[in-house]
Amino acid sequence: MFDLIIIGGAAAGSSAAIYCARRKLNFKIVTLDTGGEVALSGEVANWPGILSIQGFELAQKFTEHVKSYGVEIEEGWKVEKITSIKKHYLLTAANSSGETKEFETKSVIIATGIHPRRLTVPGEKELDRKGVTYCTVCDGPLFKNKTTVTIGSGNSALESALMMAGIAKKVYLLSKFPNTLEQKGGFPKGENILIEKVMAMPNIEIIYEAITTDIIGDKKVEGIKYKDKQGEQDLAVEGVMVHIGQIPNSQFAEKVKKNKMGEIMVDEKCRTNLRGIFAAGDVTNVAYKQIGIAAGQGIIAALATIEYINMWKE
Repeated sequence: MFDLIIIGGAAAGSSAAIYCARRKLNFKIVTLDTGGEVALSGEVANWPGILSIQGFELAQKFTEHVKSYGVEIEEGWKVEKITSIKKHYLLTAANSSGETKEFETKSVIIATGIHPRRLTVPGEKELDRKGVTYCTVCDGPLFKNKTTVTIGSGNSALESALMMAGIAKKVYLLSKFPNTLEQKGGFPKGENILIEKVMAMPNIEIIYEAITTDIIGDKKVEGIKYKDKQGEQDLAVEGVMVHIGQIPNSQFAEKVKKNKMGEIMVDEKCRTNLRGIFAAGDVTNVAYKQIGIAAGQGIIAALATIEYINMWKE
């Protein structure tokens, strides 16, 4: 039996692993992939001690640091169920081939992060990876000198449009909000510096109060349909960047208390409502989704877990 299983291998899971390794806990990481959303980020310029680094490179450094302590990472496995047995837990995981594995553990840290929200409009699923992408950093360079549209009104959408402004010939940015002072020019949750940069880009055109209704194309994206105050409109584009929010990867933790958004509820020690199950990072109800905050929560979860294991009895 393990002392701990950490589910997830990004910022929160990695920082938790480093602290638990230093305290000599018997544990491993079980994760579908390492790096998570960090690896899909563009430039990271707010990680203390590093002036600028690409998200993929930072994610690699997290994993290298964890492995330097000899921590075993079971990559390619998705935890699908947590079963309570007396005072310990049985985790059931599956891989892409349909094989399953089970892990018995005294405690669990859930650090599974979030995933992109879909538009759920006709054509989206059919044209996924055929012009539709949820990661501008990953796929943006494929649209050099083409016309693209970014859909969204938060920081990730603003960052997407800015990145594409340096790659594409023309960039449209669709916001569902009006261009008013109260809505910060159509981006109520956006950072002012990003909004100002977008507004200053000559090849970015912002379309306000627009709701995407359809993605058009046969074998690849040819355009989108959207509704605004004037009715239904057509827009000819070759790439669609969807940045409309994230969904917590918490579905497998059925008995853990969550809020209406699916975020796992934790206290100041990252404890959930279930004894011995902790959660950290973007999957929780933490106020801000930031790499530094996720890493800090991972440390809190690790220290709380160590405290729990020291007191553990079956």
